[in-house]
Amino acid sequence: MNFIYVFLGGGLGAMTRYSMSKILPTVEGGFPLATFVANVISCIVLGLLMGTLMQRELSTKTQLILMTGFCGGFSTFSTFSAETFKLLEQGQFPLALGYILSSLTICLVCIFIGMKLAESL
Repeated sequence: MNFIYVFLGGGLGAMTRYSMSKILPTVEGGFPLATFVANVISCIVLGLLMGTLMQRELSTKTQLILMTGFCGGFSTFSTFSAETFKLLEQGQFPLALGYILSSLTICLVCIFIGMKLAESL
C-alpha cells in the first residue's frame, strides 16, 4: 500500500510541476524560473512537514503522500541539472552560476523557513 501512497503523491506533485511550467514558461537561454519556483515552493513545503514531524507524529501515509510523493514529484533536481547544463552549453556561464548558487542557497533557506513556520503553528 505504501507504493500507492507515493504514487498518488508523486502524481499530484508532477502534475503541479507541469502546471508550473505552463504558468511560468522559460525563455530560451533565460533563467529557468518555473523549475526554480517549483523547487523553492517544494522546499518550503518539505521544511514545513519536517518541522511538523519534529513536533508531533505524522502518519506514515501522510509522510509518503506529501513528503516522499508530492515533494519528490514537484521538485526536480534532474530538470535543474539539465537546464544548468544547457545554459553552460550555450555559453551562459554567469547565468548558470547564478542559477546554481541561487537555487542551492534559497532552497536551503526555504527548508529552514518551513521548519520555523512549523514551530510557530
